[in-house]
Amino acid sequence: MLKQPRDIRAPRIARRAVRPAICLGLCAWLLTGCGTLTKLSEVGRDPAMTPTDDPTKDPKWRPLTLPMPAPQPSPTEANALWRSGSRAFFKDQRAAQVGDIVTVLVNMNDSANLKNNTTSTRASTDTAGMANFFGLEKLVPPTVTPASLLAAKSGNSNIGAGQIQRNEAVTLRLAGIVTQVLANGNLVVAARQEFMVNGELRDLQVTGVIRPQDIASDNTVPHDRMAEARISYGGRGQLTDLQRARWGQQMMDILMPF
Repeated sequence: MLKQPRDIRAPRIARRAVRPAICLGLCAWLLTGCGTLTKLSEVGRDPAMTPTDDPTKDPKWRPLTLPMPAPQPSPTEANALWRSGSRAFFKDQRAAQVGDIVTVLVNMNDSANLKNNTTSTRASTDTAGMANFFGLEKLVPPTVTPASLLAAKSGNSNIGAGQIQRNEAVTLRLAGIVTQVLANGNLVVAARQEFMVNGELRDLQVTGVIRPQDIASDNTVPHDRMAEARISYGGRGQLTDLQRARWGQQMMDILMPF
């Protein structure tokens, strides 16, 4: 029975057709994954600001869950002017509900200075000899001196120095929105602000949990009274791109073992 000849060109043609597709897919993945398409679309013009919207509509936003105390019902008293749980006799104008605005004051001036010096030195010398040993030292060849058969000397020196010096100063003042009221009355605040100066876009973001008691009479709260605070100050633009290493260099820094 004769076998039909197999066309060996088909696999080669298939491989030739697959290779360009793989290359195009890889290039598209690199362009979209590294934000290159976005940067190319902003060539010749300033970076576009994100529109003002509801922070809870962000796909990355998640409701915050923290340990809460057991609920305690407040007793109601007839003909009473004072309501249990009220913070003031008159109406309070500070933020208290979802959608209210509160001003967050960020004033960080941190500094740290750590310096360590270590010096370790060790030296040792050992000498051994045998001038007389029951007359057997005469059997030793003349080229060997019995009085100095062994001499050893060692030394070790280790000097280490380390210093860490850090100075940070950040002063921000931006308004945020109460996005959630927890069961114990604490407020979850999300503040975001963008401004552009000479084509450089600056992005400020502050999120955290505050107590209503820590809000001042002018509806402001300092950042050191904010729990689970997340403060971000960055930007986008040509100056920021010049100060950031390219993604290829970042990959080389991670993959190169030397």
